[in-house]
Amino acid sequence: MFRSLLIPGLVIGVVGALGLQGCSDAESGKTEAPRPALVVQPLTAGASQDVFPGEVRARYEPELGFRIAGKISQRKVDVGDRVSKGDVLATLDTDDVNLQLDAARARFASAQADHKLARSELDRHQALLERQVISRSQYDSVESRFDAAEAQLRQARANLNVARNQTDYATLKAPRDGVIAQRLAEAGQVVAAGQPVFVLAVDGDREVRIDLPEQDVGRFVIGMPVAIELWSRKGKVFPGTLRELSPSADPRSRTFEARVAFDNDDVGADLGQSARVVASGAAGNGVLTLPLAAVTAEGEKRYVWVVNPEDASLIKTPVETGAYGAETIPVLSGLRADAWVVAAGTHLLREGQTVIPVDRQNRQIDLAAADTPAPADDAGTESE
Repeated sequence: MFRSLLIPGLVIGVVGALGLQGCSDAESGKTEAPRPALVVQPLTAGASQDVFPGEVRARYEPELGFRIAGKISQRKVDVGDRVSKGDVLATLDTDDVNLQLDAARARFASAQADHKLARSELDRHQALLERQVISRSQYDSVESRFDAAEAQLRQARANLNVARNQTDYATLKAPRDGVIAQRLAEAGQVVAAGQPVFVLAVDGDREVRIDLPEQDVGRFVIGMPVAIELWSRKGKVFPGTLRELSPSADPRSRTFEARVAFDNDDVGADLGQSARVVASGAAGNGVLTLPLAAVTAEGEKRYVWVVNPEDASLIKTPVETGAYGAETIPVLSGLRADAWVVAAGTHLLREGQTVIPVDRQNRQIDLAAADTPAPADDAGTESE
């Protein structure tokens, strides 16, 4: 029930056996190599943690599709391919589009000819009107035909531009730099206008996507702090913030999608990496607790072995404790909430000894990087 990284029998055995060997080495004057030591951080009494599995995703993941309907003739990229802005991703069969463009050009040419003829007629009747050879009503009739021809020319020009755009729309290009995350259509498939063909993971910010069960979603609010652990980063925990929370549940899984952003931009998380998001559960009473094995008694005094995060050396730290519980003991004073404490084989340790901090899975912990309390596997419930 602790923010660590709790106690397997294997680690206890390793710490005990290696501790005895360390004593022998010290007595013989040999330089002792650092030994693995299981470490934990104190947990507030009564507090709990909930752990939610997730996946690293891009913050911006637009669905890309053609602006017109048609049959896909070529697919030029696949899932995982890196693309740059403007790269061609896929093309449609352009036979019908080209025919429409040819028809638009023909209509435009016809409208140009009609407009030229109407202009000539208007100029001729203008001269006749000035010599008073024709009446004003005859001139007005010719002028109306010219206005109609001019309007038809504008319409034909607009239709030609639309047809040209349709030809351009038959080519799907990457709007930004990124990686193809999903392929939703294949060459030879007929797609509708706007139907997604690819999902692009845009370069830039990364975040973790998790699914929250119905019973938990009520206590999550946008902006709340959480902790993120990447399975590929041994012992490193990154601070994060809940950025987005779906207002409605997925109709199939009945879970609510949430997005958690990394507070630091230099995490370097890769797309698709497995992650865990740890959120605080019920609040405690403010008193820190440790497992019983973490506290050493010498007469009436109580001590814990705190690991110096700078050089992984041990500091024998006196603490004031409360009444022993079944598995834990409250620490009333003498210990910081962010301290890392050895939780196994403490009777074999000595002041200044250098250790290798490990968690329950025997993964080494970088104490300098783990400035956020590490998640405990049995400190709460892991929601699937």
